[in-house]
Amino acid sequence: MSVISEISIFPLGHEHGLGTYVSRVVSMIESSGHEYSLTAMGTIVETKTLAEALRIIESAYEVLEPDANRVYCTAKFDISKTGTNRMQQKIVSASKRT
Repeated sequence: MSVISEISIFPLGHEHGLGTYVSRVVSMIESSGHEYSLTAMGTIVETKTLAEALRIIESAYEVLEPDANRVYCTAKFDISKTGTNRMQQKIVSASKRT
């Protein structure tokens, strides 16, 4: 199984940039050992199971919760029963010219 998740999560109610908060979440994802890619609009993470993907989101919330009364999160999932390293394979496949 392979689950590719695109996650955007940040605290609400802060007047200044959110980079400090986002960097804490990215550090947590990096330390999880899962393949990930940071984009301007979110972070893409590949896990082996949906449960692992959901744990990443829960852990991201736990990173932000001490400094926030509200946390906003969006998540998209591409769940496949087969394959590994799909995050990279999808990029290579989309980059091929016919």
